[in-house]
Amino acid sequence: MSILRKFVLSLAIVMMAFGAHAQERGTADQAKALVDKGLAHIKAVGVDKAGEDFTAKDGKWQDKDLYVFVQKLDGTMVAHGGNKGLVGKNHFELKDANGKLFVKEMIEVAKTKGAGWVDYMWTSPVTKKVEAKSTYIVRIPGYEGYIGVGIYK
Repeated sequence: MSILRKFVLSLAIVMMAFGAHAQERGTADQAKALVDKGLAHIKAVGVDKAGEDFTAKDGKWQDKDLYVFVQKLDGTMVAHGGNKGLVGKNHFELKDANGKLFVKEMIEVAKTKGAGWVDYMWTSPVTKKVEAKSTYIVRIPGYEGYIGVGIYK
């Protein structure tokens, strides 16, 4: 096999692997759409039932590396589609890998802006590595909390 042919074959393998990896990751638009869908679900069934649904591992509220979570403004996790073990715990003082108090920032965004993006470092459910993440959060009308979906960069 010629060197050029080996190079082309190697490049094709790398490109296929990159394409597969890219397909595992949700986009900012998909995250926003999942938040909107989650808000509609909360409006239809209430926060408690929606929280159970978001946390269930049935695939309805998880897509690629995207998942829905709901958190109260005091930092208590109500629902988490990526890690059920976080539900019921207070994460107000939770820091990311760089020491950033990202939950406090999410709460501040929810209180002051009603919606927005928060950047931090978090473990990806796909790669199991700490990666840059950006989460879109929206304050839930009539509830002391917010809903969020994040993307890994």
